[in-house]
Amino acid sequence: MRAALTRRLIAEHGFTAVAVEADWPDALRVNAFVQAEGDDPEVEGALGDFQRFPRWMWRNQEVAELVRWMRAHNASQPSERRAGFYGLDLYSLHTSMRAVVDYLEKVDPEAAERARQRYACFDHFGEDPQHYGHATAYGHASPCEEEAVAQLLELQQRSPHGAWDEDARFFAEQNARLARNAEAYYRTMFAGRHDSWNLRDTHMADAVDALAQHLSRKTGQPARMVVWAHNSHLGDARATQLGEQGELNLGQLLRQRHGKATYNVGFSTYTGTVIAAKQWDGPGLRRRIRPALPGSYEHLFHEVDIARFLLRMEDLGEAALGLRERRLERAIGVVYAPRTERWSHYFLADLPAQFDAVVHCDETWALQPLDADAGHEEEDAPDTYPFGL
Repeated sequence: MRAALTRRLIAEHGFTAVAVEADWPDALRVNAFVQAEGDDPEVEGALGDFQRFPRWMWRNQEVAELVRWMRAHNASQPSERRAGFYGLDLYSLHTSMRAVVDYLEKVDPEAAERARQRYACFDHFGEDPQHYGHATAYGHASPCEEEAVAQLLELQQRSPHGAWDEDARFFAEQNARLARNAEAYYRTMFAGRHDSWNLRDTHMADAVDALAQHLSRKTGQPARMVVWAHNSHLGDARATQLGEQGELNLGQLLRQRHGKATYNVGFSTYTGTVIAAKQWDGPGLRRRIRPALPGSYEHLFHEVDIARFLLRMEDLGEAALGLRERRLERAIGVVYAPRTERWSHYFLADLPAQFDAVVHCDETWALQPLDADAGHEEEDAPDTYPFGL
C-alpha cells in the first residue's frame, strides 16, 4: 500500500525523493542503484548494507520491488526528475565516520588525516556505540563531543569542487552531521527515554530539511519528498499522550516548520500478521496480530465493516468531532509483546489532530523478508487474550 502510493507520487506528481527511517550510509547504496550508478547489478546487492537489526524492515520483497521500479522509472527521466532513496536515521555512528574519512581521502588527504585523528576518540569504546554512551554518561570516560562537532564544522566550510563533488560533499556532510548527533544520542540514552527520542526525531527532521535544500539547489525547483517512518514518528506528537509526557517527533517538527506544505498519512489495522521480534535484536518472526482493543480507533474502524478505506480529515467536517474524543491507538514496531499489549503498544491520541489522513486495512499481511533467517512462523501461539494486560 505504502509503496503503491509512493510510486504514484513519483510518477504522477513529480516527487523526487523517498526518505526512510533508515541509516544514511546504508540507504546511499540503494540511491546509487536507483540512479544506475554504483557497482550493484541487482537490487538484493544494493540492499546489502542494511545489516543492523531489524534487517527485514528494509531487506524485504516489497522494498526491493519499489527500488527496482524506481531504477526503471529513472531510466526514462531527465536528471532533475530522477527520484532518489535516502536514509534519515542516526544509528550508523562508525559507518558514517568511516564514510567521512573515505570522502576526504579522495579530495584532501590532509583533511582526511585530521578527521581520522578526531574520530580516533571513539576507538577506545569498540564498535558498539552503546558502550560509548554508557561510559560517558556515567563519567567513566570523557565524551567525544568536541571532536565530532569540529569535524562537522570543517566539512561545512568546504566548497564543492565541480558537479560530482556537490553531491559527494553533501553526502559526507550528512555523515558528519549524523556522527555528531549519534554521539549525543548515545550519551543521552542513559539519561532518559524522552531525551534520546527527541534528539533522534530532531535529527531526522533536520535530515529531511537538509536533503530538501540540497535537492532544491540542484534542480532549481522546490523538493517534493515522500517520508517513510512509523506512525509514532509521523503522527503529530502534540495530539498524543506521548507529547504530553515531553516527546516530540518528526511529524510534529515538519508541521511546525512547513505548515500546510506537509501532509501526514497514518496507517492502521485491526488484525493480521506482522514481522516482529520478541525482544530487541531477536529474530524477525511472522506473528499474528491480536484483534484491536475495544475503545481503540482500530476497533472503531473495524466496526465500519469495510476491508480498506482512506479517511481524509479535511473531508469529515463536523463528523470529525466524533473522532476528536481521545481513544486508544496501537503502535507495533519491530518488537511485538502481545502479553503486555495494552501497556506496550497502546497510547491515547486525538486522531484528527495527529494525521491529515489515515489508511485503514482491516486485515494486514506481513511483508516478505529477503533473508532466510527472518519471517519464520512464530512457534508458540500467543497466550489467550487478554492475559497479561
